[in-house]
Amino acid sequence: MAKRRAPSDRSKKPLGAARLDELALAYVARFATSRAKLTRYLERKIRESEWIDDVDAMTACEAIADRMEALRYLDDRQYAAMRAGAMTRRGLGVRRVKAQLYVDGIAEQDSGEAIEAAEGAAVAAAVGFARRRRFGPFAVRASDDPKQRERQVAAFLRAGHSLAIARRILSVPPGDEAGLATLDDEAVLD
Repeated sequence: MAKRRAPSDRSKKPLGAARLDELALAYVARFATSRAKLTRYLERKIRESEWIDDVDAMTACEAIADRMEALRYLDDRQYAAMRAGAMTRRGLGVRRVKAQLYVDGIAEQDSGEAIEAAEGAAVAAAVGFARRRRFGPFAVRASDDPKQRERQVAAFLRAGHSLAIARRILSVPPGDEAGLATLDDEAVLD
């Protein structure tokens, strides 16, 4: 049986600007990412390693991010649109989209159009969320349980939808084709 070394026994691997550039290129080739996420990744790699280059590590990190942006491997505006669209299609609301773009380090000027698109698709996302979770008009059977309704409203709110949209969707009883058609018209669904 092989003997494992304790994590404290591991020596830090040497890392220079050239290797850091290779890591950045491999990262952007594998993942759609924002400038802030790439910078965080490179900073983590620097912390985990022993920096051996003459250039300051953080200066090298910023220079690499600038280079990746100049080569158009990074585009925060495009990343925000892609990320917001994917989240909206999954049925998540505007608040969750805004929060995720903030966490991803997207500036307000780059996320504005993506957030507007998510706001425009808010009802469609909420209807999709209700369909997946079998809430409101998509439920198997009607329920008059107020606790169940509260849990469903809470699920909508956790998904980032507004209280008004959640209440509007949950007010449509299961099997009400006219109410469902109204929701579909509001959501501009086919």
